[in-house]
Amino acid sequence: MEAGEILIRSGLMDRRQLEQSRSQANGHGDGTRLIEAAIGLGFVTEEAALRAVGQEVGIEFLDLGEAEVDLTLLRNFPQKLIHRQSLFPIRRDHGQLVVATSNPFDLYPLDEVSAATGFSVMPVLATRNEIAKLIKKHLGVGSETVDGLLAAAEDEDEVELLSDIETDGSELSEMAQEASVVRLVNEILLEAIELRASDVHMESQASGLAIRYRIDGVLQAQPVPPEINRFESAIISRLKIMARLNIAEKRLPQDGRMKLKVSGREIDVRVSVIPMIHGEGIVMRILDKGAMKFDLRQIGMENDTYETFRQLIELPHGIILVTGPTGSGKTTTLYSALIEINTPDVKIITTEDPVEYQLEGINQIQVHTKIGLTFGHSLRSILRHDPDIVLVGEVRDLETAENAIQASLTGHLVFSTLHTNDAASAFTRMTDMGVEPFLVASTVEAVMSQRLVRRLCTHCKQKYEPAKDDLPLDFPWDKKKGPIYKSAGCRECRNTGYRGRMGIYELMVTTNDIRQMAHDRVSSWKIMQLAMQQGMRSLRQDAWCKVVAGLTTVDEVVSNAKADHNLLMKK
Repeated sequence: MEAGEILIRSGLMDRRQLEQSRSQANGHGDGTRLIEAAIGLGFVTEEAALRAVGQEVGIEFLDLGEAEVDLTLLRNFPQKLIHRQSLFPIRRDHGQLVVATSNPFDLYPLDEVSAATGFSVMPVLATRNEIAKLIKKHLGVGSETVDGLLAAAEDEDEVELLSDIETDGSELSEMAQEASVVRLVNEILLEAIELRASDVHMESQASGLAIRYRIDGVLQAQPVPPEINRFESAIISRLKIMARLNIAEKRLPQDGRMKLKVSGREIDVRVSVIPMIHGEGIVMRILDKGAMKFDLRQIGMENDTYETFRQLIELPHGIILVTGPTGSGKTTTLYSALIEINTPDVKIITTEDPVEYQLEGINQIQVHTKIGLTFGHSLRSILRHDPDIVLVGEVRDLETAENAIQASLTGHLVFSTLHTNDAASAFTRMTDMGVEPFLVASTVEAVMSQRLVRRLCTHCKQKYEPAKDDLPLDFPWDKKKGPIYKSAGCRECRNTGYRGRMGIYELMVTTNDIRQMAHDRVSSWKIMQLAMQQGMRSLRQDAWCKVVAGLTTVDEVVSNAKADHNLLMKK
C-alpha cells in the first residue's frame, strides 16, 4: 500500500493534507519523500508515521532511547552503511542481526549488511534523529568525516562563515582548508549549537584531542574517535583561520571571534587559544542570537523581586549594580532591563567588553583597551552624547567607578556589573577601589546579586517526599505546600534530568539605614544582616522558593547558593 494511504488509514492525515504533502514532494511517488514532506508541513511526527508504516508492513518500531545496544556488533559492521544509510546494529536475536533503519521503503542496504556480515538481517524502525544520536554517542562526533565518507554527502555544509577566509599559503593552512577538515569543524560546531552548549572546550592532551561541551553550566565530555587525533593540527588551524588569528603563532595566547550562519540563524563565536604542554587548547564561547530572548519576566525573578526591580530601573538617576561570578547571567539581566525600559523618548548608550548581543534601538560601544578606549575613557565621551541611561560593562577600577558615580550625580541612570559574592559586598568592593564611602552611599540605589540554577526537565522530573533529615537545616518547611521534585533523566534532556537554566536573585535596595552603614564603612556581613531584617531575600532563600515551586532541585541549591551559617547554628 502507498505511504499516503497508510497514513490516512491510520488517522494521521486527511486527503487535503495528503495532497499538500504530495505537492511538497513535487509529486514524487517515493514513500520516504512523501513522509518527509508531511513531517516538514507539521501534519505528522516521524515517530507516528514510522509506527503506522511499520504496523502495515510488519516491521517493529523500536524506541532507541530505551533499547539495550550490543556495541560489540560495531566491530564487524560496515561503517559506510552506518553513515550513508543511517543504519545501526542493535543486537543478535536467534541468529539474526537486528538493525535499526529509518527508511522502511528502501531495504536494499540491509541486503548489503547481510552480505558483509554473513548474518540474516531483521530490520526494526527508529527515527533518524535517534539513530544519529547513537552514531554520535558510540562512534564520536566527527566520525563520519574521519572515515572519509563525506564525498557521498549530497547536502551542502549547514555552517556558513560570514567573513572572508585569509590564509598565508603555508602547508598547514592548505591542510586546514581541505573539505574533510572543514566538514569536521562544522560538525563539531553544529553539534554544540544543537545541544544548546554555551562553550566548546577542545583540549590537547597526551592521549590526543578531548572535546567537551558546557551545557546548562556543566561540562559534558563528547566521545571522539581515536582517528581524529591525526587531524588535530588541521582542526586547530581551521578554527584559527575562521577567527582570523595567526596560525603560525603557537607560543602566545590569542583571542578572536567569528560570525556563523546556521539554519538561517546568526551565531557569534568568541575564540580563545592558549598554548598548553601537549599543544594548543581552544575554548569557544557560543552566542546564539536566535535562541536568546531578553525578557525580564522570564529569567526567574519572583513576582515581588520583579516588581521592585522594575521600579528601580525607572529611576531618573543613580547606580544599579548587578553582581555575581563569571557566567552567572549578569549580562542577560542587564540587557533584559534595558529592553524593558527602551522607548523612543529614551537614549541608551552602553560600553561593553565585548558587545555580546546587538540590541535594536540601543547604542553600543565596543571597548578597545589596546588603543586606549577603556570603560572610563568611553564613559567620559558617552556623557557628551546626552544619554538618559548608561550601561558600563563592568566596574573594574577606580577610574571607571569614579566616572560612573559622576554620571549618576549629573542626572543619569547607570547600570553596571561587579564581581562580588553577594549584594552587600558591592559597597565594600567599591570603597576598596578607592572611591569615597559617601559617594558610594549617595549614588548606589540598589545591588542585585545573582546565580544560575538548572531547571528540572518537565518530561521526567519525579515527585519526592523527603524526610527532615534528608534536607539542609535551612530548608523552609513552612513554605512547602506540596511535593518537591528530583531529577531523573530522559531522552529529552539527554539523561541529565535538567533542561535550561534560571536565575536566583538577591535584591538589596539601598535604604537610608544601609546608606548610613555604607558611609560608615561597616562590614558587608553587617549590611547583609540589616538588609535581611528589612525584608531582603537572600540567594539561598530565593533558590528554596524555586525548589518549593517544583522548578529545580535541592542539589542545585546546595551547589550554587551558600547557606547562612549563623542561621544553621541557631537551628
